[in-house]
Amino acid sequence: MTPDETRYRIMRLLEADPSLSQRRIARELGISLGKVNYCLHALIDRGWVKATNFARSEHKGAYAYLLTPRGMRAKAAVAAGFLRQRLAEQQALEQEIEALRAEVLAGPAVRPPTAPAE
Repeated sequence: MTPDETRYRIMRLLEADPSLSQRRIARELGISLGKVNYCLHALIDRGWVKATNFARSEHKGAYAYLLTPRGMRAKAAVAAGFLRQRLAEQQALEQEIEALRAEVLAGPAVRPPTAPAE
């Protein structure tokens, strides 16, 4: 997963549920807790995510991670880029499938055995 893809997936998860813990995000994405922590700090530093403490939480390390308006725009821009990339990959795959289909339909490219010379 590229860094952009990781940041995008984290933002998508946080948009759906701002109360997700870093540990839960790591589990959801199948990445390390350290990587989630690093990416979240980068998103906060860029002003794309705002972290707020839950004032009444018994666990004082509980945060809500809210996407800022800049974060929403950045997420949309990254999503558009991924869409373009995936469509290009799909087009290339469709071309490869068509080439393989044509090859299969053409039949084996095996030459008939030649008669032994006498």
